[in-house]
Amino acid sequence: MDDMAASPSVNLSSSYSYEDYRQTADWLLAQTEQRPKVAIICGSGLGGLADLLENKEVFPYKNIPHFPDSTVPGHAGQLVFGELKGRQCVCMQGRFHFYEGHSIYTVAYPVRVFFLLGVETLIVTNAAGGLNGSFKVGDIMLIKDHINMPGFAGQNPLRGHNDERFGTRFPAMSDAYDRELSALARRAAEEQGCGSFLQQGVYCMLGGPCFETIAECKALQLLGADAVGMSTVPEVLVARHCGLRVLGLSLITNMVVTDYTSEEKANHEEVLETTRLRAQDLQRLVSHFVAMI
Repeated sequence: MDDMAASPSVNLSSSYSYEDYRQTADWLLAQTEQRPKVAIICGSGLGGLADLLENKEVFPYKNIPHFPDSTVPGHAGQLVFGELKGRQCVCMQGRFHFYEGHSIYTVAYPVRVFFLLGVETLIVTNAAGGLNGSFKVGDIMLIKDHINMPGFAGQNPLRGHNDERFGTRFPAMSDAYDRELSALARRAAEEQGCGSFLQQGVYCMLGGPCFETIAECKALQLLGADAVGMSTVPEVLVARHCGLRVLGLSLITNMVVTDYTSEEKANHEEVLETTRLRAQDLQRLVSHFVAMI
């Protein structure tokens, strides 16, 4: 390990410096008088959450210093500041994915910017495939924990030089998803009539962009995963490193295929259609939750 660290041919640094994050945050702070305490990352087809904001100020990613662009259908590619139930929030309408060719550092870049903006709570949403046989398409899963498959191979946004201005070298992840926020979200779901389709479980991230093979789905079930997707975990790791509290929500948009005789196939159009049908319920839940924080 010491030999590797000393080798000049091994680059263990992020491609971003503290000054890059600071420049992005300062640019945004100069463009708006809003000072959000809550950030929301909208998953595939869930960008409508940002439409709930009042007094909106919209910044396309292409105009923000150091921000890449989102290339996935269902991701608008803009940062939206505004008020939700009287609380100032910032929404990512479209996230960055590892499978788009972005580095793992780029995927999580906005979260450190949120931290420098003064954000204290991150709500992260995604569309996911259901691995748990008791789940149904259209269920909303509170994420209680995750399995970071890319991380097993060293793809971690905290890899490399650690800047103590963001957080400690070895952050704990046993409390990655805030238990108090999860309890509050369950209460919000009950009060909004969403309790009957609210689940709780473990989210597993794979690199994508392929949907999973049958053998992979069976292996993930054995590992204890309840839902699988291609996002979320990098943002959560960086959020916790920065000390942000995290609430994670997965919309179960399809059930994975685990039977070799099945003719079913996962596809992105199905994901977006299910999201469209359940989007209002999720928006209602998140909106009520924000008001309760």
